[in-house]
Amino acid sequence: MECPHLSSSVCIAPDSAKFPNGSPSSWCCSVCRSNKSPWVCLTCSSVHCGRYVNGHAKKHYEDAQVPLTNHKKSEKQDKPQHTVCMDCSSYSTYCYRCDDFVVNDTKLGLVQKVREHLQNLENSAFTADRHRKRKLLENSSLNSKLLKVNGSTAAICATGLRNLGNTCFMNAILQSLSNIEQFCCYFKELPAVELRNGKTAGRRTYHTRSQGDNNVSLVEEFRKTLCALWQGSQTAFSPESLFYVVWKIMPNFRGYQQQDAHEFMRYLLDHLHLELQGGFNGVSRSAILQENSTLSASNKCCMKGIYKTNSPKTERKENGASTVVTAIFGGILQNEVNCLICGTESRKFDPFLDLSLDIPSQFRNKRSKNQENGPVCSLRDCLRSFTDLEELDETELYMCHKCKKKQKSTKKFWIQKLPKVLCLHLKRFHWTAYLRNKVDTYVEFPLRGLDMKCYLLEPENRGPEHCLYDLAAVVVHHGSGVGSGHYTAYATHEGRWFHFNDSTVTLTDEDTVVKAKAYILFYVERQAKAGSDKL
Repeated sequence: MECPHLSSSVCIAPDSAKFPNGSPSSWCCSVCRSNKSPWVCLTCSSVHCGRYVNGHAKKHYEDAQVPLTNHKKSEKQDKPQHTVCMDCSSYSTYCYRCDDFVVNDTKLGLVQKVREHLQNLENSAFTADRHRKRKLLENSSLNSKLLKVNGSTAAICATGLRNLGNTCFMNAILQSLSNIEQFCCYFKELPAVELRNGKTAGRRTYHTRSQGDNNVSLVEEFRKTLCALWQGSQTAFSPESLFYVVWKIMPNFRGYQQQDAHEFMRYLLDHLHLELQGGFNGVSRSAILQENSTLSASNKCCMKGIYKTNSPKTERKENGASTVVTAIFGGILQNEVNCLICGTESRKFDPFLDLSLDIPSQFRNKRSKNQENGPVCSLRDCLRSFTDLEELDETELYMCHKCKKKQKSTKKFWIQKLPKVLCLHLKRFHWTAYLRNKVDTYVEFPLRGLDMKCYLLEPENRGPEHCLYDLAAVVVHHGSGVGSGHYTAYATHEGRWFHFNDSTVTLTDEDTVVKAKAYILFYVERQAKAGSDKL
């Protein structure tokens, strides 16, 4: 929205002497000294924490209004109001009197000048920090020694995501998806979508929160978030704009209570798919791709072949036109049901974006890899349990069309089509009479060489190299229940493993990753032949 209070509230000029030292994104609140979500007042240049931390930025505005209540209206307009502040990470501008984000500027362009000054301070601090870390790396004898420290050295190029209030479930999924190269590259290479019209058309959009229900775009905010990660320009990014859009279009995730990361991932992928199918803000997917075709061939390498994987039959089964979501995560299951009375066989094809696997009951008491009393549960055990022949119980009787009544039957799943990225969800939460308990069993999983050929319906039609998968990311739930605890993620980027814990990103090693109690596993189809052990 266009704020009418800028002229009386934006009084500072870009002068480094008025701002704290160091990187703006890591400035500390002048009250509680927290460096999470810092905001700078554009009246007095003081720094306070945002409403998702301790709310001192809003309290600073409220305290400044108390002395003004006894003045006349004309006097209030002449005095600085302390109503406008700027996010030191995303450079979005917010007015507390309007209670909304601001898209306009003063006649002298002071907001933009402050924004550019903060960006310069951030870049300068980052350059100095990168030079210092490079010197540390040069003094290290072996780079592998650095990886073995397991968290003692911060990652150089990775960017964390700030926790906006129990949003670790979202942060873990976003970091995992950002490390799936084909998927991430597609969104990063999409052109920016202009969501504003009229007087503000043509100006750069820093926030879409004020645009109303009909103009928010999940694809656009998802694109912005992915672009902010792995640039190395800041230590942590605040996904506030994306979270606001999530609130708008996914009512289940409103509020600040803990949510299920798998449920959020499914909602996110489904809504991205639907928005890409129908186009967003009047722009069709085909128009976006046509505009994107002007990009250089070198920048489009990740997008080649994305839409050539699905046959017309497959696209019909996936309910509409294919998008990058279904082209990368989409697979097809064949569900076979056999009547035990007459032998009639029924086949049904179901598209999937991920597979939810039960942890076999015989392993549910084994909580660590090194614990004795029986074998360790492996990912292969979970996959075998999913695809094994199963006799349906009395509550799931099959309606046989030949017998014309419900009969006992068997059920078996086959994978007809494997996706480019195989997402495996381990069912760690299950309902008892009144509670949803967590299965804390350790499940052994391979870092590379997951062989899916034995689960295929027609394995002879797939080459051996197209059935092998290498691990790209892991989401881990820490704690005892779905409504509590904490989510983190491990992901590999350019041959190195990183641990993503909200705003903190650290280098780690493979030994640490394989010990994690995985909740969601992202496996990427192997493209090049490599000598590795199969699962």
